[in-house]
Amino acid sequence: MPATITQFVLNMKNVIIYPILGLLFALAVALFFAGTIKFIWTSNNDTDKEEGKSHMIWGIIGMFIMVSAIAIINIFLSTFSIPTI
Repeated sequence: MPATITQFVLNMKNVIIYPILGLLFALAVALFFAGTIKFIWTSNNDTDKEEGKSHMIWGIIGMFIMVSAIAIINIFLSTFSIPTI
């Protein structure tokens, strides 16, 4: 691969994609912990408890998607022999 394309892909990964994925991962973790807190603190109210459980599930799904996206990006980079650093 020409150096310019390789450098472009690395810049896209390091400057745009990874920071966005990091932000989305942080939001998913925050959603998970907010759901956990709501689930624990509202143990008497079944509606709020279900909402907390739902937030926890969606937080876990979001974290799984972000980790999967990073894995897919790394597989793509290694497939085309683009250095990851």
